Amino acid sequence: MLNSTQRLAPAAARARRSQMRWTIVAFSALGLTIAYLDRAALSVALPFISDEFHISPAVQGVLLSSFFWTYALFQVPSGWLLDKFGPRVIYPIAVGWWSLWTALTAFATGVTSLIVFRLGLGIGEAPVQPANIKVVSTWFPRRERAFASSLFDMGQQIGSALSIPVVTGIAVFAGWRWTFVVIGAVGLLWIIGWLAIYRAPQHHQRVNAQELAYIRSDQAEMVRHTGEPVHWSMLLRDNQVWALMLGYVFRSLAGAFFLTWYPTYLLDARGFTEAEFGMVGALPAVIAIGSTVLGGIVSDRMLASGLSPNIARKVPIISGLVLSACIGFSPFVESNVVLMVILTVSSAAHSFAGAAILSLPAEVSPSPERVGSLAGFQNFGSQVGNLVSPIAIGLFLTVSGGSYLWPLVFAAISCLVSAAIYGLWVHVKPVERLAGEHVAVGPAQDGPLQNGES
Repeated sequence: MLNSTQRLAPAAARARRSQMRWTIVAFSALGLTIAYLDRAALSVALPFISDEFHISPAVQGVLLSSFFWTYALFQVPSGWLLDKFGPRVIYPIAVGWWSLWTALTAFATGVTSLIVFRLGLGIGEAPVQPANIKVVSTWFPRRERAFASSLFDMGQQIGSALSIPVVTGIAVFAGWRWTFVVIGAVGLLWIIGWLAIYRAPQHHQRVNAQELAYIRSDQAEMVRHTGEPVHWSMLLRDNQVWALMLGYVFRSLAGAFFLTWYPTYLLDARGFTEAEFGMVGALPAVIAIGSTVLGGIVSDRMLASGLSPNIARKVPIISGLVLSACIGFSPFVESNVVLMVILTVSSAAHSFAGAAILSLPAEVSPSPERVGSLAGFQNFGSQVGNLVSPIAIGLFLTVSGGSYLWPLVFAAISCLVSAAIYGLWVHVKPVERLAGEHVAVGPAQDGPLQNGES
């Protein structure tokens, strides 16, 4: 525990605090980058794979969705494992597992084997977002969490953006199978770095007393219930858990388009050549990188200005999701230039909401020791949307003869429904603390940062 002298360190001492938390979140961002590069590879390579295996649009939808079957199923168990064993142990195991299954995709012989390899990949990637959320809640004070979340969430856009030129380039020059071998090997390098650098803040040699005091300075504010342990099963009766889950379901129904059918839409429905797609296809993901960070900055600045956490988190979420609904105009424009503007704006706005959403598990969690579990529930909702969306689009295309009208209009409606859920149902509760009173969380312990960390 920090003594009173450490807590009341003068401003000059605080200015000299270490900055290890930013290195930690950079590694989290890199982990998510690799995850999205691996999962987006199939979407980009699908036109090449479909030519070889003669896969129909309806079957393509099932294939693109298969990753999310196990990814969704293992979200909640992943959150529990992260709370019990911590990110230092679970995160590298997950990266090693998904890297193996990515590389195995190179040996696919048809649709069945592709689905098996995608199921394996989904199991491995399930802990990645709950792990990153757990890391941020452990390493950052509340007033920096949205910005920190935006930094690791950049990995989503970076990985998606890299997948287009990397996968397309390797597939054109060496064949699509080599893409999975190359990107599967990248994760092994990340594991070495993570094991070397990650520790809980209170156990890290490169974290001084000033940074540790700063990290803990307002973490007590996130506690909604005090004095008694919060059992995992209690989360199922918490309406905020269901609000976070359903909000993410509808957000992902729209966002999944960019992860799955987006390359095929541009290449097949809009007539882009492979060269044109390679040059401009990554634009929505690239612009979304800056938008993700901007959303985190705006949310934290609003919180720092004295606005309530409820307002500071909701404004970026609602405004971003409402603007993202412009994707519904895509089928009605003929110019591919205007189309790319619409898709880029929609993707950027969708990402603008992301940082504040990712900060919510720590904001509404009943205790710090359950942040990972709550993040698992939230991300389960995300994967339900990701699972349903590609299958539904594939069926729409089959029934309509290849028209993307209803898939894109439905994506717009989903954005608006998600905005309504976050605006009307989710509530970030402020904390009422008594002066000089210690905030207890579960059994007696030396601060909230020790749970599930090593």
